[in-house]
Amino acid sequence: MYRNPPAILPGDFLEDTVTITTRKAVLSGLAALGASALVLTGCAAAPEDNGTDDGSTATDFLACMVSDSGGFDDHSFNELGLRGLEKARDELGIEIKTVESASEDDFAPNIESLVGQGCNMIITVGFLLSAATITAAQENPDIYFAIVDDSLDGDFDGVNDTENGKPILFNTAEAAFLAGYASAATSKTGVVGTFGGIQINPVTIFMDGFVDGVAYYNEVKGANVKAIGWDKASQTGAFTGGFAPGVEAKTAAQNLLDQGADVIFPVGGPIYQSAAEAIREKGGDIALIGADADVYETDPNVKDLLLTSVLKGVDAGVFDTIKAAVEGKFSNEPYVGTLDNGGTGIASFHDWEAKVPEGLQAEVDELIKAIIAGEIKVESPATPH
Repeated sequence: MYRNPPAILPGDFLEDTVTITTRKAVLSGLAALGASALVLTGCAAAPEDNGTDDGSTATDFLACMVSDSGGFDDHSFNELGLRGLEKARDELGIEIKTVESASEDDFAPNIESLVGQGCNMIITVGFLLSAATITAAQENPDIYFAIVDDSLDGDFDGVNDTENGKPILFNTAEAAFLAGYASAATSKTGVVGTFGGIQINPVTIFMDGFVDGVAYYNEVKGANVKAIGWDKASQTGAFTGGFAPGVEAKTAAQNLLDQGADVIFPVGGPIYQSAAEAIREKGGDIALIGADADVYETDPNVKDLLLTSVLKGVDAGVFDTIKAAVEGKFSNEPYVGTLDNGGTGIASFHDWEAKVPEGLQAEVDELIKAIIAGEIKVESPATPH
């Protein structure tokens, strides 16, 4: 977890001179994160039994999952995690249990509740569950653990601190690069913006890729589109302090709109919902970019605003991890989703297809090939390895 820098103030445009090649600056040090805003009421939910209706399974394997405070209905990474778990149930014939977290205080108790339920594997969704997952894995060596968006390296020595825990990671900088390029190409004002929930690696990696994509567009097109809300070089930008929609997220979006941004990329689960509110109040042809899931499909309420979404295949990573464990092939080596292996990607332009410049989709397709071939280097201090 990293210290949150001050938010970018209205009028403080960020420089768009971002390097496309590798910037290997290593982030270090931890600081206390502000408590995530709650999106669920009351205490943590009791574990939910989601086994097959007739109680029969092809194996006696029980896979369990703990959400972060966004809950499984966030239309984002928690929902994708649940989708992967349910696919494992349906295709592998296993049993599953889930429990939602209402706040960070629920993480450790929720994991312990699933340990007591006899789970063979416990998957936690989100970087913020790292410490609780490491502790539980070390205390329960007979249970498989996995975590989305964390390397299980609590002491930052580059080594997984568990023998029975698997990181499920994603190099979303590559896919976000494509969204940044498309945003710059689509913008009429010459200003695009991004903001995040909490300044942690799984968030900033999106923002790094996004501003790199804008910079690359400027380089190849001789343009001068400004990317505001995040400065990759100094790793400073605008953050809400949590992953829930609300006043903070709406204000962050409004700040970008007030500076002239006509494409906004919120990174942090359901905070996009507040950005959508700000866009509708502002009016005009302003585009929203989704993160993790194809938000056009998961949340039809905002589909008319969506230019595209940066995709993170949490569901695929979860399913593959469970499948390996069921087949006796569990490894604590990280799963890393990339453009090359299909673990990350970019959604279509959907309703905005007629609004984007002619030939943009073909340009994006060529960029994908160039990134996979290594001809364009897109990296972030948060790039997983």
